[in-house]
Amino acid sequence: MSKNILLINDMPGYGKVALGAMIPILSAMGHYIHNLPTALVSNTLNYGKFEILDTTDYMRNSLKIWGELGFSFDCLCTGFLVSSEQVDMITEFILNNRKNNILVISDPIMGDDGKLYNGVSESRIDLMRKLIKNADITIPNVTEAIFLTESNYESSGIYENEINVLIDKVRKLGPKSVVITSVPVKNTDRHMVCGYNHMENRYFYLPYEHIPVTFPGTGDIFSAVMTGKLLNGHSLEESVKMAMTAVRFLIEQNKNNQDKFKGILIERFITEIENISSVD
Repeated sequence: MSKNILLINDMPGYGKVALGAMIPILSAMGHYIHNLPTALVSNTLNYGKFEILDTTDYMRNSLKIWGELGFSFDCLCTGFLVSSEQVDMITEFILNNRKNNILVISDPIMGDDGKLYNGVSESRIDLMRKLIKNADITIPNVTEAIFLTESNYESSGIYENEINVLIDKVRKLGPKSVVITSVPVKNTDRHMVCGYNHMENRYFYLPYEHIPVTFPGTGDIFSAVMTGKLLNGHSLEESVKMAMTAVRFLIEQNKNNQDKFKGILIERFITEIENISSVD
């Protein structure tokens, strides 16, 4: 059954990330996709130079009009937000729509590889803590989870017996379920996506083979596939597995691209993404 999904994220002018990556995937999965851009961004931040147009006024006016028109959503996905005013606005929107059983999935986009993204200040950390407080599911990568919980980052990874500790620290910030991506297991060559499913009161740990290639937008792809599969009736763990499979497939297919900063040309592989199943 098709769901109404509201994506709250930035819109790039150049590059397949954020809304540019998520809209085609979720549309192909059969959902009605609506979007509220938090910023217009000239290009992916990896290029070093970029222009960002803050769309806070547009967001505020759009939400007001949508309320007057009686629009409603089954699921809300948050990504890159640019100000405390936007976080307050979206938090209020979430709380006002809880009576409608809206599913809130929040990706606290801030950084990777132990550092914040270009153009992102440390003040963003507190904003993301506030935002994920009201999430049903939050999807930080391991760097973001460590920033959120004021833990110590080590490039060598996390000891296996410390993974649940990190998950629980994120849970204490408020979200019901947690999915942490890109977790290297210290003193091993293993990597995993791990988390906690509050519906089953269960931790899960899903290993994957690391491919040493980096594309912007893979986190957005992961979020989109996970969300689409979840809303199509799969469990959280099944949906995470399928998102992992999709990201791995797309990286393998595009790892020789000359300009990786553009992101991945998703539409070329949309049928394969749509048909990924939990038994792959």
